[in-house]
Amino acid sequence: MQTTKTRLIHDLGLDNLTDYCKSENWQAFRAKQIWRWLYVQQATEWDSMTNIPAEIREQLASVFQLNAVSADSVETGTDTTRKILAELTDGDSVEEVLIPAGPRRTVCISSQVGCKFACTFCASGQAGFHRNLSAGEMAGQVLLAARAFGDNPTNVVYMGIGEPFDNYDAVLKSVRIINHPEGLGIGARRITISTCGLIPEITRLSGEGIQVELSVSLHAPDEALRSKLMPINKRYPIKELLPACREYTRTTGRIVTFEYTLIRSVNDSEDQARGLARLLAPLKCRVNLIPLSPVDEFSGRSSEQNTADMFMEKLADEGINATARQSRGGSVNAACGQLRFGGKEAGTTDGS
Repeated sequence: MQTTKTRLIHDLGLDNLTDYCKSENWQAFRAKQIWRWLYVQQATEWDSMTNIPAEIREQLASVFQLNAVSADSVETGTDTTRKILAELTDGDSVEEVLIPAGPRRTVCISSQVGCKFACTFCASGQAGFHRNLSAGEMAGQVLLAARAFGDNPTNVVYMGIGEPFDNYDAVLKSVRIINHPEGLGIGARRITISTCGLIPEITRLSGEGIQVELSVSLHAPDEALRSKLMPINKRYPIKELLPACREYTRTTGRIVTFEYTLIRSVNDSEDQARGLARLLAPLKCRVNLIPLSPVDEFSGRSSEQNTADMFMEKLADEGINATARQSRGGSVNAACGQLRFGGKEAGTTDGS
């Protein structure tokens, strides 16, 4: 799928597309026509845009790449979860995951090729970082999921490869593209952005005026352990992260979800459950408890079920709303923390 064209049509928001049409002296309504072909009809060939004059289609084809990503391979897990190796136009690849659950069709998309932040139990950062994805490459993953599902996704989570807030501008632009009511129309409250805890970007998000869900990876109730598991804690420690989350909630009225991966005999003791409850007591929040997914580079094991039950009970006893995430996709290495990128050689890791 490699091409000499580097400009993706899906990198344009509707306002950008309108400006482009004006610059070509096309009639004003052409922008919305093209937009509908991109996100409603979800065209993969320029010639399928039958109500667009041939000369306009030819001009678009000469400037823009229409297909930002393509499915290099698809693996289906024993639980119907599907993992797609999505090839990008420059030969790099990322992984995305399709998670059907009744009427709910969730796609977990990647925001970067690789990751700088090197959380010890996550495969995504083990090979380092190569580059950011563009807004069009992220929107393209959602369109690829729509074709695979046979219908638009109902939910989008930015929890694949990469740290979304390390690619903030492109991620927010892609959110606005997939949320646009004249396109895919995926509701903001059905879009979740996950972060390892980049405080300046949490603050920026609070001023965006868009009601997305914010998910913050915590994974430890104290500074020392979190720094060991997540090097980003040395830059943005818990003592600064939680006040930023509290201010985010105050500004937006949105509850923050804290992700907590349970690792046997590392962060799953009764004392640690109580410590986490004390830590989060001042915040309006929920906790999502996640079973550890096996990763070759990390020797830790998932907590026993009775330990996980105890941990959730202790949080509930202290008034903390906690839920247990069902692990999906493990049979095809598509569970939380297992996604990896392929393609060109990565650069160095720098998450400290």
